[in-house]
Amino acid sequence: MALPSKIIVTRFSAMGDVAMVASVLKEFGEQYPTVSIIMVSRPLFQAFFEGIPNIKFHSFYPKEKHKGLKGIIALKKELALEDADAVADLHFNLRSRILSTLLKFSGLQVKQLDKGRKEKKELTRFPNKILKPLKPTVERYADVFRQLGFQFVLQNKLIPNQLPLPNLAHALFANDQSKKIGISPFAQHPYKVFPLAKMQEVIRYLSHNNVDVYVFGGGKTEQTQAEKWQVLYPNVHSTIGRFKLKEELSIISNLDLMISMDSSGMHMASLMGVRCLSIWGATHPFAGFLGYGQTLSDCIQVEHPNRPNSVYGNKPCSCDGTEAIDLVSSEMVITSINQII
Repeated sequence: MALPSKIIVTRFSAMGDVAMVASVLKEFGEQYPTVSIIMVSRPLFQAFFEGIPNIKFHSFYPKEKHKGLKGIIALKKELALEDADAVADLHFNLRSRILSTLLKFSGLQVKQLDKGRKEKKELTRFPNKILKPLKPTVERYADVFRQLGFQFVLQNKLIPNQLPLPNLAHALFANDQSKKIGISPFAQHPYKVFPLAKMQEVIRYLSHNNVDVYVFGGGKTEQTQAEKWQVLYPNVHSTIGRFKLKEELSIISNLDLMISMDSSGMHMASLMGVRCLSIWGATHPFAGFLGYGQTLSDCIQVEHPNRPNSVYGNKPCSCDGTEAIDLVSSEMVITSINQII
């Protein structure tokens, strides 16, 4: 049976997961340069796929024209015009499954993500937790392409992808003698966030030791916090609200190191080929969400029998009365940084 020549790939959210898909598709394109990809995701995430050959981005608007069953049918009609011959469902949620079914009825070959729910439940349950490394999520994505017939081997190595700095960022990189470290201190769920007072200690140390610090993150609340650090300490630069996602990726590509939670900052660093120190609390790299090309030795965590208690960090994880992320100290983070820079 001939291999597919044009594949519809679906992954609607979340930011970190979509960034991981981009890392996988980048390598897939290198191994199969004649295969075209139609990437279906939210318009914000288009920046992750720019510069990857043979990818056409198709925007998904879940709250507008693609809302509800009618919207998914409309999306199916749009995608039918692409004349693809296969679907790689890398999300496997209700929307993507309905879309895949509709496309399958139109004659497309469909393969879907195995999320490994059973083994993840065994990893996070208490008692009788089975603490062992599970298949990395990027390998689960690659498996879908293997099911389509491709002999796809992930190298899982960081490949530096330095991009030109945005014009507004040149002044932030004016000091040629300093190290450049990015910090992505926020996450969707609070149980994955290193206490901000401890992160402030890390930032203070770096700012006084010839390091330019670049803070990345989410919305208005995070922006306010980052700007406070910017005022308090020299050489600290908030990027929040100042740069578009594409520009943030360019800035990240010029860093010497990224420091991140178990969150999208780590996966954006991976996409740009930048080493990342990641901090883990309620979640655990064994669940498979370690960034593409990142190493377990760069994960900062304190083992405890209650960890992990969830895959996504959406529940508190008490470790003898202390939240799991609180087991990590600012000194541990500083020590890990100094071992690298």
